[in-house]
Amino acid sequence: MTDQNELIEQKSWWKRNWKWVVPVGGCLTLIILFVAFISTIIFGATKMMSGSEPYQDSVAKAQTNEQVIELLGEPIETDGFMQGSINYSNDDGDADIRIPIKGPNGEGTIYVVGEKRNDVWTYSEQEVRIDQNNEVIDLLNEGLDKLEEEDY
Repeated sequence: MTDQNELIEQKSWWKRNWKWVVPVGGCLTLIILFVAFISTIIFGATKMMSGSEPYQDSVAKAQTNEQVIELLGEPIETDGFMQGSINYSNDDGDADIRIPIKGPNGEGTIYVVGEKRNDVWTYSEQEVRIDQNNEVIDLLNEGLDKLEEEDY
């Protein structure tokens, strides 16, 4: 007579499920590595562009401009990703960028177009456009306006 109380050995969880765990785990690993790679490229490009002279100079001018402060309030800070391009070749370069900014009273965008020749940046456009009323504030001529007022 056979003993009916014999134990039937069950396979472990790994032995039962390895056929789907390995491919899914491999695919998830590849997806995570791809996302990390793309994030690194985006972060690196953003960091490089936000460290550029046109970016730094334009944000500093906007943060100290009386008209921009009056319309957006203080503090004025960048708001999101910069758009556009900055190109360098040897000691020369060019920039065409848009920098979103915000303050407690509103938002705007800094528009910058410039060239670098012989290690000196020259801007043909450096202005802030306020989103609420589409007002344009020229950052290039702010020093000239003050000089003209003092002359009279």
